[in-house]
Amino acid sequence: MGETKSVGIWIRVSTEDQVKGESPEHHEKRARYYAESKDWCVKEVYRLEAVSGKSVMEHPETKRMLADVRSHKITGIIFSKLARLARNTRELLDFADIFRDCDADLVSLQESIDTSTPAGRLFYTMIAAMAQWEREEIAERVAASVPIRAKLGKPLGGAAPFGYQWIDKKLVINPEEAPVRKRVYELFLEHRRKRKVARLLNEAGHRTRNGGRFSDTTVDRLLRDPIAKGKRRMNYTKSLGQNKKWKMKPEDEWVHIDVEPIVGDEIWAQCNQILGEQHQKQNRRPAEHLFTGIVFCTCGNKMYVPHKSTKYTCYKCHNKILAPDLETIYHEQLKTFFFSNDEISSYLNKADELINDRQNLFVSLEQEAKKLKQDMDKLVQLHLDGEMPKEGFGNHYRPLEDRLKQIENQLPELQGEIDFLKIQYLSSDEVLTEAKDLHERWPMLELSEKRNIVETITQRITVGKDDVSINLSYMPSSAEMTTGMQHNLRDSSHTQA
Repeated sequence: MGETKSVGIWIRVSTEDQVKGESPEHHEKRARYYAESKDWCVKEVYRLEAVSGKSVMEHPETKRMLADVRSHKITGIIFSKLARLARNTRELLDFADIFRDCDADLVSLQESIDTSTPAGRLFYTMIAAMAQWEREEIAERVAASVPIRAKLGKPLGGAAPFGYQWIDKKLVINPEEAPVRKRVYELFLEHRRKRKVARLLNEAGHRTRNGGRFSDTTVDRLLRDPIAKGKRRMNYTKSLGQNKKWKMKPEDEWVHIDVEPIVGDEIWAQCNQILGEQHQKQNRRPAEHLFTGIVFCTCGNKMYVPHKSTKYTCYKCHNKILAPDLETIYHEQLKTFFFSNDEISSYLNKADELINDRQNLFVSLEQEAKKLKQDMDKLVQLHLDGEMPKEGFGNHYRPLEDRLKQIENQLPELQGEIDFLKIQYLSSDEVLTEAKDLHERWPMLELSEKRNIVETITQRITVGKDDVSINLSYMPSSAEMTTGMQHNLRDSSHTQA
């Protein structure tokens, strides 16, 4: 048998609460009976009577309790509800952090939180999420001030770009680095190769600010930054978090401030035009074929479009079909797939039945949980009134408690499933509208958009000598796909107009 868990009881009842009849004794008894039902040993009681919950961290009893937690004198604390522990959100987060770090548990009777159980440990996850939310709120407030500071030309932190330096909070030319940066543009215009520019700089003895050698990546960054032509770009990136990449913001959020240029506009533009042409050439690849990976021959082998061919070909038995012909057949199959009223009605009816079943189950579990809590409260009252001995109380209370915890585990998962189903299954009008829109606009879609549709709703295409079999997914996949395509399709309609 394991060692008995040692816990403390936290009692904080303000003067206002006492007026309402919430006595400290009542809260202590409730906590003790809970500890008894769990076979826990109450080691300490921490009393903060007639104390407001606005801030409790500096109270002597709080410090005593935290010292006991850190020394492992107690490994958990019981209180009647979260508001009794602290009303200040920041302090509640701090409490949760300390207890989690000390491997101690928080037990809130009213909220049915007991972090010694798997379900209760979810509380720590929720608290961590709240802490993250609070940090993000602070970050957003800081981020909101960045564009204003940028437009005023004030420093936003960080080192000055290569070729510049901060003097009296102003960005000015660095007389040692600026000639090197100018040389980068001159060498690139002459040789048109970033790697060669880096090699020539290094051979000439030039180094980056931190003493490192120049690389083609460094050269590319220096060439593209418009600050060299006198336009300092600010508020154009956003951090995705610690140790993560930075993300470019929309251009309409960028702020440009005039600074002293190192090179002229013409030289900067010539270099960046060359960079753009090189990038476009490097990323020019043959267009992906629409049905690559899902077209099979009747012999079982995959079919591919060979180089300079327009036919999907089986390399084993040489079965072939023209790519345009296969797309035409597929487009017609879409019409049958989407506009089968029986299929749509059957799908939607099943969806409604499934959602209703889940909602009815959810309501039933909520009602059962409510009754369980009422029965548990009655047992506690009988025990308090002396009409039920300790042994009998535990025997009757524990099964109810176990079932309640089981339900409380099940409800969030069930609610998540209901939310998913409601979002996943569209109404019949939405399905039909999106389906018709998709079929009609198929010829106008980009290859990448068509490919997304094919990957979403197509299981397999089998090509025989005289026929083609297209296996499409069941209706939920098409509903999901049309939802994702909605924005693009409507954008396309505006373009066509």
